[in-house]
Amino acid sequence: MLVRLRPPRAGARRHARRRRAGLIAARLLFVVAFTLVTLLSDPPPSWAVADIPTVINNLRNWIVGLLAGLATLFLTFGGLRYLMAGGDPGEVESAKRALKAAAIGYGLAIMAPVLVTVLQGIVGAGGGDGQ
Repeated sequence: MLVRLRPPRAGARRHARRRRAGLIAARLLFVVAFTLVTLLSDPPPSWAVADIPTVINNLRNWIVGLLAGLATLFLTFGGLRYLMAGGDPGEVESAKRALKAAAIGYGLAIMAPVLVTVLQGIVGAGGGDGQ
């Protein structure tokens, strides 16, 4: 005996989506409430307040890390595309574009500390003048 299963009705799918969204919202609300209760009931001994040079240095480190990571990703994809091109001029050209993007990314990662130093000089947060 062959049993045919009917596909779920459109209303049932909509109801399941709403229920799933409600469960996600409830979990998110629980996590936020739990975090707030934990932080406000026992606050840390001192809230971290960073000075401007520390913030700028941390920003520089993040920017350099992101640029180097993206450049490495482009270098890997470009190299793989170049190896897999098999003589196809279009693929070779797109591989070369990816490799150029990787070179630009590495150049920006190298230049980021210089740009941050210039920014520190403009803002006046160099730290070397005794402030």
